[in-house]
Amino acid sequence: MPTRALLLVDHGSRVAASNAQLVEVARLVEAELGDGTPVAHAHMELASPSIAEAVSTLAARGVEEVVVVPYFLGPGRHATADVPRLAHEASEGHPGLRVRVAPPLGVHRLLAQLVLVRSEE
Repeated sequence: MPTRALLLVDHGSRVAASNAQLVEVARLVEAELGDGTPVAHAHMELASPSIAEAVSTLAARGVEEVVVVPYFLGPGRHATADVPRLAHEASEGHPGLRVRVAPPLGVHRLLAQLVLVRSEE
């Protein structure tokens, strides 16, 4: 049984195709890990699953820690205030479940590499 899970969170959209990108990224991250760590996705608003729904699903799977990764480039209000608040609220109904929020993607060497890869495609 996995003890840790990753939860990728974006803003959410009323457009299903926009939400599908996060689903695909979660699938790719899970495959990249390759160790059975669950990688789920959730949206802050406008689409399902919500952060609370995703945390509940992971808790029901017996996960002991959920690492929430804001799928945002910048450390704006959503990444630094809204996502942590929603993650904390989602964990309140699950005693013993640890939830922590990672920094947003932000400025990172790997993003620079991705920009170069995309420029060559």
